[in-house]
Amino acid sequence: MTMIAVKGNQLIGNTESGSDSASFEAFNPKDGQPLPVSFFEATSQQIDAAIQLAEKAFPAYKGKTNEQRAEFLEQIAEEILLLGDTLIKRAMLETALPEGRLTGERGRTMNQLKLFASVVREGSWVDARIDRAIPDRAPVPRQDIRQMLQPLGPVGIFGASNFPLAFSVAGGDTASALATGCTVVVKGHPAHPGTSELVGKAILEAARKTKMPEGVFSLVQGRTNEVGAHIVKHPLIQAVGFTGSFKGGKALFDMANQRPVSIPVFAEMGSVNPVFVLPEALSQRGVAIGQGLAASLTLGVGQFCTCPGLIFLPDSAGKEDLQAGLATAIREGIAGTMLTSGIRKAFTAGIKVFKNNLNFEMLAVGKTDETANSVSAHVFGVPYQQFKENPSFSEEVFGPSGLLVYTDSKEQLMAAAGNLEGHLTATIHGTPTDLQNHSNLLDILERKVGRLIINGYPTGVEVCHAMVHGGPFPATTAPQTTSVGTNAIKRFARPVCYQSFPNSHLPPALKEENPLKIWRLTNGEWAK
Repeated sequence: MTMIAVKGNQLIGNTESGSDSASFEAFNPKDGQPLPVSFFEATSQQIDAAIQLAEKAFPAYKGKTNEQRAEFLEQIAEEILLLGDTLIKRAMLETALPEGRLTGERGRTMNQLKLFASVVREGSWVDARIDRAIPDRAPVPRQDIRQMLQPLGPVGIFGASNFPLAFSVAGGDTASALATGCTVVVKGHPAHPGTSELVGKAILEAARKTKMPEGVFSLVQGRTNEVGAHIVKHPLIQAVGFTGSFKGGKALFDMANQRPVSIPVFAEMGSVNPVFVLPEALSQRGVAIGQGLAASLTLGVGQFCTCPGLIFLPDSAGKEDLQAGLATAIREGIAGTMLTSGIRKAFTAGIKVFKNNLNFEMLAVGKTDETANSVSAHVFGVPYQQFKENPSFSEEVFGPSGLLVYTDSKEQLMAAAGNLEGHLTATIHGTPTDLQNHSNLLDILERKVGRLIINGYPTGVEVCHAMVHGGPFPATTAPQTTSVGTNAIKRFARPVCYQSFPNSHLPPALKEENPLKIWRLTNGEWAK
């Protein structure tokens, strides 16, 4: 087992860099007390150095073979595992997440690194396309034209608060960027800087063992907006990956578009993940659906971007059953400790707005405990007409809360779907008859979300080839992409066309003899 200490330094390439800038601490969410080791705001000089190293390393890293990049990703996974209990215990202190949750999240982090390694090793993700020359075509000959995806260059990645491993320093954004062939500068989340440093050192150890160029990865830390802004504004940064709040993601998106040369920002910014319960399913399974909703919206203290915060159901048979199943499960459960005092404060403010609204029915309040950032789950109900008249009721309250909206007709249900903004997911509970009678609902929701679920719950995002974790704005800033699943690799690449190139100068993926043995679209037909 690798024994690595947390020192509070920036990781600028292979150098651990201290600072005399302002310091900050991580806090234990359970008691609000600061944890050992002070961390420091990355200086502009340190951030510049990290990005300059990333730029210098990019040609060499891009030039690594598929096998070499795959081995690097796999070695990162092994180095994270070698951190052992040191990583899990530090993450528990900084997040108040239970050991089982963090152990599972470590496994997910390792598995997605290995999954991207398999995609890189196979190689067909570059979407190679070849249209061979037709010199005797009339009236104009066709030149030899070939195309493939190429990595963008150095990218900036922002760690998320709610997944200290799977969406943080070595999370999906970093894994997909490194898989593409981009070099990476990560800004660690200030809620778990020690965890970030440990994982950052694991990545650097993997880079050393697999002989990657210095600068392939750096980690800078800080709790001020200036650190992140410096990364986004730096002219050598070619793209940004972010998971977090709408306010934070939109600020980075606007900043990137105000640069002299704008860059893409792949920001996943949250969602209320609407649920539609249809009449026959409601009458047959009301209690069970209510219990399932309670489990989903309280999972992880509701701090998942796929938490089902908005539930539409008809004012018909089974409504009381669903309410009873949901309310009983909420009252009997302890929601738990939130990740930070800031998240708890925002959740409390959102709940207060609901409590103060006279049109809202308080269905249930859960238990709480005595820890500093503990909250109780809340579920409210409101008639559709009142919901429709106040768009703010559909805004996300990040945490264990749900709002039931009662509709009195199929037309209201369809109108509710049509008025939705962009979300990550939408769920429908319905029988085959329900789905037949509400077929237009699916057509509407396809335009509103990235993932549709039938008779399930949105929490739990499988890392696989087919997964889409994204959606129309304001859920994300790039609805044509996903931040989970192997298609995420394409975010950090762009198509490049090669016309009339001699075979000797073509990238391996486009050479006539297909040395990589990948799938290619050749003269309109897929073949190896």
